[in-house]
Amino acid sequence: MLEKDLRKIGNRLYEARKRKGMTQAQVAEAAEISDRTFADIERGNVNMRVETMAAICGALGITPDELFLTEDDKADETEIIRLLADCTGKEKDTALKLLQAYLSSLS
Repeated sequence: MLEKDLRKIGNRLYEARKRKGMTQAQVAEAAEISDRTFADIERGNVNMRVETMAAICGALGITPDELFLTEDDKADETEIIRLLADCTGKEKDTALKLLQAYLSSLS
């Protein structure tokens, strides 16, 4: 499920920024946005455009999933990755083909 709470998204940005050891000004500069804009986004006071989100994620070296997926979604992804890690290359290829077939059958 996608996270819609701007404060939670802002907190995730804050945590990612701190992990990278960057200041708000450094992230803003790397993302080519104003310091004020980034500070407002990080505080959860404003929403961001897709282009801005992509630029911020690039500056922080994170994916949009890290900002917008809830913990339940992350747990599901972790389980899938864990299961695939134990597979051979051929098994991974087969799993991918099965998943693609299943997903295309849904549409």
